[in-house]
Amino acid sequence: MDKNELYFIALIPHDELKNNIRVIKERIHSVYGAGHALKSPAHITLQMPFKRGRGEEGAISTVLQRFALREESFRVDLDGYGAFPPRVIYIRITDPDPVRSLHLRLKEVLLKELDFSEAEIMHEMQPHITLATRDLTRAAFTEAWSEYRDNKFTGYFEVRSICLLKHNGRNWDTMMEFPFGRI
Repeated sequence: MDKNELYFIALIPHDELKNNIRVIKERIHSVYGAGHALKSPAHITLQMPFKRGRGEEGAISTVLQRFALREESFRVDLDGYGAFPPRVIYIRITDPDPVRSLHLRLKEVLLKELDFSEAEIMHEMQPHITLATRDLTRAAFTEAWSEYRDNKFTGYFEVRSICLLKHNGRNWDTMMEFPFGRI
């Protein structure tokens, strides 16, 4: 079986918030040299990257659409910055529980209906929106975190869908969006 395509599943905020977050990512790239987070739109990861053959896209889409139709919209509030030293800076989510609950329901579907292995599934989830990640050096992290740690950031978005993203060889593109059935 050909498993050469790379996908992940995420929550993506509305365009205005997504663009505001991109501006922060671009500043971190220009000031601190960390641009890896620019390869994907602002998002909260529900399922880490996984490989499947292109021929499986139809089955993945069908299962995700059916899953999304059973889901109810909810609000995600963002407040301030957080870090996973020594390389990650992110935007904090005030109440991660609705995102974690959605992830648990999705995890069951991926395991049962799409034959994901336990190794492919995210088990511990810390919902957040990444601003800088693996290409942020330790020295740059220390400097950037001292700047962002006390900065203010607030925003929110209504989660009304999940998205399937696909890697195009350089960046992540939103391939499909699956609207929730209970808005």
